[in-house]
Amino acid sequence: MTESDNQNRRSQATSAGAGGLILTDQTLPPNLFVLPINGPVVFPTLLAPLLVTQPRLVSMIEEAINRQRVIGLLLTRDTAEIKDEMRPADLHDIGVAVKIVKRLRMPDGSVNLLVHSMKRFRAKRVLSDQPYLVVETDYLNDVLEKSTEQDALTRTVIAHVKKLSEVNPFFTEEMRLAMINAPGPGTVADLVAFALSLPKGDAQQFLEMLPVKARFEKLLVHLRKEQDLADVQRKINEDVNSKINKLQREFFLKEQMKSIRRELGMEEDGREKSVRTFRERIESLQLPEEAKKSAMEELSKFETLSENSPEYNVVRGYLETICALPWSSETKDNLDLENARAVLNSEHYGLEKVKDRIIEFLAVRQLKPDPRGSIICLVGPPGVGKTSVGKSIAKTLGRKFYRFSLGGMRDEAEIKGHRRTYVGAMPGKVIQGLKRAGAKNAVLMLDEIDKLGQSFQGDPASALLEVLDPEQNHAFLDHYLDLPFDLSRVLFITTANTTANIPGPLLDRMEVIELPGYTLEEKEDIALRFVIPKELEANGLKPEHLRIEKAALRKMITDYAREPGLRTLQQLVGRIARKAAAVIVSRRPTKGRGSKKASKSIVIGAEELVNWLGPKRFYNEVAERITSPGVAVGLAWTPMGGDILFIEASDIPGTGNLKLTGQMGEIMTESASIAWSYVKRKSSRELQIGRQFFRSHDYHLHIPAGAIPKDGPSAGVTMATALYSLLSGRKAKHRLAMTGELSLVGKVLPVGGIKEKLLAARRSGIQTVVLPKLNQKDMAEVPEYAIRGMTLHFVNHIEEVFALALEENQPTSKRMFRHGTYSRVLRSKKKTIGRTAAKNNY
Repeated sequence: MTESDNQNRRSQATSAGAGGLILTDQTLPPNLFVLPINGPVVFPTLLAPLLVTQPRLVSMIEEAINRQRVIGLLLTRDTAEIKDEMRPADLHDIGVAVKIVKRLRMPDGSVNLLVHSMKRFRAKRVLSDQPYLVVETDYLNDVLEKSTEQDALTRTVIAHVKKLSEVNPFFTEEMRLAMINAPGPGTVADLVAFALSLPKGDAQQFLEMLPVKARFEKLLVHLRKEQDLADVQRKINEDVNSKINKLQREFFLKEQMKSIRRELGMEEDGREKSVRTFRERIESLQLPEEAKKSAMEELSKFETLSENSPEYNVVRGYLETICALPWSSETKDNLDLENARAVLNSEHYGLEKVKDRIIEFLAVRQLKPDPRGSIICLVGPPGVGKTSVGKSIAKTLGRKFYRFSLGGMRDEAEIKGHRRTYVGAMPGKVIQGLKRAGAKNAVLMLDEIDKLGQSFQGDPASALLEVLDPEQNHAFLDHYLDLPFDLSRVLFITTANTTANIPGPLLDRMEVIELPGYTLEEKEDIALRFVIPKELEANGLKPEHLRIEKAALRKMITDYAREPGLRTLQQLVGRIARKAAAVIVSRRPTKGRGSKKASKSIVIGAEELVNWLGPKRFYNEVAERITSPGVAVGLAWTPMGGDILFIEASDIPGTGNLKLTGQMGEIMTESASIAWSYVKRKSSRELQIGRQFFRSHDYHLHIPAGAIPKDGPSAGVTMATALYSLLSGRKAKHRLAMTGELSLVGKVLPVGGIKEKLLAARRSGIQTVVLPKLNQKDMAEVPEYAIRGMTLHFVNHIEEVFALALEENQPTSKRMFRHGTYSRVLRSKKKTIGRTAAKNNY
């Protein structure tokens, strides 16, 4: 592409001075190489820079330099773009002949040119367009009328230029002198047009004007527009200067008034007052020696700064931060164990691990008054009370509480603060939290630690290593504060839905306490004790206004809110309470019509629930889904709690491939391969399915809910059961689910999340669960009421799973008939064609 930088063109032409702008004419060749340009237009007698980027045009420049160094510049028409091959129809007929004064090759292959524009020309005809565009030229001369009107126009233009030189930097004194010394009026017109930076179309029209008088008339129109614009600009500048002068005068008078009042002792200087206040606060604080020394140095610096100095507010903000931090201030812990247990039980149901840990913390505090702070990580699905338990812990201990979320945080400065050299710098969230809490032994909750981000601005997880390390946080260094601050007295509580996304070094520094989902009985108890009273109060209702029967509450939990936590249940209760409030208000008599008697109590039964909440959202579909061989039910663990998953297997004619769908991860894909290898070997041996049959069919293993990624080894036994059910024709038993990792030799290996999986099985109506034998130890953490009505089987081998999960004594399916027939054919071939041939065919 060919471009000309307007600013550089003006600066180079202007810098040449009066003598450099106007160059003498030279003998010009009759034929010219044509260089297309997009603008701006180059007028005769000027120096201008050009940039040529197209390879063919660069070659043309080299050819021109080797010959005559003179080329023709033609402006492209409005719709045309610069390219290697330009059609003559895309270019204007009139342009300027220029001589290449200087050439500079660039690293990218382009060429920078400095050209001297010499004379207008018209392209009479095209002599050649390959490899370069060459035209025959007709050089054009100015049409000059020597008349009084022409002289008047010239002087008028020069007068306008002189007036504009006061406001327009391009109409300089050098430009005016160049016009005065120009060889003719045509050159003067071209110089003024160059300085005006006319639009592309107007500039081309001006270039095509040969009568000098017409050029001056066109220039006067543009000069008057420029003059009007300059007048508006001058008025704006005058208004702005007037306002500035007024503000300066007011400021001067106010400063004089302040000075007079200080001289009379009527007012204390604001800076002196701030210095005195800061000094008193620093002396009253029990600062460490290093912090006190730094604070006094900043205070001395603050004394010397003017209130108008940019650094004044920076130093002031830093001193305020130092004085606001709890360097030695802390609250007294309430170490009464019985009171702590009572407070925790009154606000949270269950969560025994968390409660026991707090009791242990208080007991240690009684035996050792000055222990290190603790870092506790509460892990569990949403809605089980992780965030709210932090407030209860602070209340139990009698400490101040501050919470901030780490979800989506990508900048480590959010943790460790910004350096004071940056505009708007502030301390990190940890120091801000202690500043707001006002106690160095506060409870700080770092919510959603598993959702930390990472970007080019740093890694917040790495910045947290210093905060949560008991060996380092006694001298935590915030970038803004730049002083060691003791965090060892802080009780840090972090929350997460899963530990999988927490970096290993960070996880090692925390004591992980898992909060599993609630059982049906726990949800009922929590709803009756906490959720329903809270929602009634939030919606202005009293217990006598609305009553939800226990059967309706149980149906609400099983059919509308199967999540491990309580958020959905709380939302449903709130929806019922709002609708009940509307009914109660509508029953009240209007003003002036009867007395306001108490409305009849609203009772919500299980049958009426559909009228309040609509159709139920969940169904016990286990029995409905298992209608044919090839379907088995597994148990899965997710960050949101446990869940059941259906695994479906099918076969189609093919080439013996195993196809996996349902967004299976790498580990689950390997589990499917192991399950298929085991089932294939077992089927060949026990079901007498020949190798040729496997080669002539494709097998498809699918896990529904294909939009959700799935991974993990615990579906191995379920995959094997589904595949063996397909090949054997035996359906899986209804309301039976299983979990476990499968080894290549059929061993059932232990998996995690047993409690969450059992809770999910019970929510879904599962009656029988098959588990790995090595997971029997995990049953100590599962309450008896959570598995009430369920039968558990613990197995060591996949054969035990098949015996428990698949129905017996089914009629032989068509599939089995095909397999049996094929086996008999193979045995017949063995007798007929010999053992070796049969082996090869097999």
